[in-house]
Amino acid sequence: MINIEDFFKVEIKMGKILSAEKVEGSEKLLKLMIDIGEPTPRQILSGVAKAIPDPAAMVGKMVPTIANLEPRMMMGMESQGMMLCADNGMPVLLHPASEVPPGSVVK
Repeated sequence: MINIEDFFKVEIKMGKILSAEKVEGSEKLLKLMIDIGEPTPRQILSGVAKAIPDPAAMVGKMVPTIANLEPRMMMGMESQGMMLCADNGMPVLLHPASEVPPGSVVK
């Protein structure tokens, strides 16, 4: 359990997927470029490749991201955040019910 103060430390923002491709040498990872309303897109590595047969189909989709997560090196690349998904045995992308601009804060 975490307290509400800890929860409020997490910055969740909506991001628009600009590109998506499989990471060479990995069965799980996709490299995503995501616009979260900043001057430059974020590179986010996500372990959803097994659930997404056609990564190009993700382009243009809006997804919730954690924007203030410390960067992490994965497969020699820096991941600059995290895309949130539901887990139904396989990752399931989450989308807003209506269009919102990149960078919209999730509360």
